[in-house]
Amino acid sequence: MRDKKADLAGPGVSTYEEVEKILPDDYEPLQTPMNRMKALYMIKDYIEKGLAEELNLQMVQVPLIVSKESGVNDYLDRDGSRTPIEFNCGLGLDEPIRAQIVQAATKWKRPALAQFGCEVGDGINTDMRAVRKDYFLDHDHSSYVDQWDWEKVIATEDRNLDYLKDTVRKIWKVIRGAGQLVREEFPELANEQYPEIPEELEFIHAEDILAKYPDLPRKERETRIIQEYPAVFIIGIGWVLEDGYPHEMRAADYDDWCTETVSEDGRPMHGLNGDILVWNPVTKRRHELTSMGIRVTKETMKKQLEITGQEHFLELPYHQAILNDEIPLSIGGGIGQARTYMYLLRTAHLGEVTVTVWPDELKEICEPRNIHVLE
Repeated sequence: MRDKKADLAGPGVSTYEEVEKILPDDYEPLQTPMNRMKALYMIKDYIEKGLAEELNLQMVQVPLIVSKESGVNDYLDRDGSRTPIEFNCGLGLDEPIRAQIVQAATKWKRPALAQFGCEVGDGINTDMRAVRKDYFLDHDHSSYVDQWDWEKVIATEDRNLDYLKDTVRKIWKVIRGAGQLVREEFPELANEQYPEIPEELEFIHAEDILAKYPDLPRKERETRIIQEYPAVFIIGIGWVLEDGYPHEMRAADYDDWCTETVSEDGRPMHGLNGDILVWNPVTKRRHELTSMGIRVTKETMKKQLEITGQEHFLELPYHQAILNDEIPLSIGGGIGQARTYMYLLRTAHLGEVTVTVWPDELKEICEPRNIHVLE
């Protein structure tokens, strides 16, 4: 049996020898860098307007930095392996503010719903920027992260799989629509070597994927399932599965991955969250676009923090606000902007659609493959 624990957290391929093996040797960019930027901003505008219409979201401002003591920064995993950048700020203060650059706005958004006066059915969307210094930098992971981080107020009766699936379908409709638009406006993207974007997503529980491929670690299971279904939503990420491991490590204080549910054929399952993954025909690999879910209640948050041994988080202001019913029930997620552009514009590398730092080792692998990253 292959090592299942190794890829539960810490994204990225892990070595540049492996990156060299997986990047395509026959890659030809479909667009010039400038035309790619034109198409990219067309996608961005379409998706922001589409999410507003489909999910009733209003674009709002979002922080780049938060105070450490607030507890609203996103720690991404529950093993503490990816920590935010910290620094003091506030010239002239006797006690400077200990600030952190956000890794995602996941936990900030839920209190923000109350701050912006959102009622049930209302939501917010953000053009979020973050830094994740503990990523391995490969073709689809960078330290600079851009996301549409969105959140929406829901009612108690909305906390179910049907509501989750309906929301996921609306998001996929918007993403696919953006892809159809740019293929019409930029004919070079309608290249017959790449298939049409799938019309429908396949919904499948993490437990069912494990049952199909019991001896494979998570990323290989995902690769197998999206070769069968080129666009999937994997349900229940975070709960410990039949083999003793979660599908992937997931933080304990925002997505609800412990609530008991029932599969369509009546089997007991867990989790009201999941990820959209697609098959990338350029890299010929799994490609994650979004992670999202119905958020914890005070009861499920306490249960998940107990499972992960992080009960001390309950003293933080964010967690106290949930315990004291000061912020609403919600659903939310983060849609990776650069990942989405990469998928819809048929590029081989994140660096073709976003500007950040890349190691020389990676650039030396990319250059002979006709992959030119932006810096």
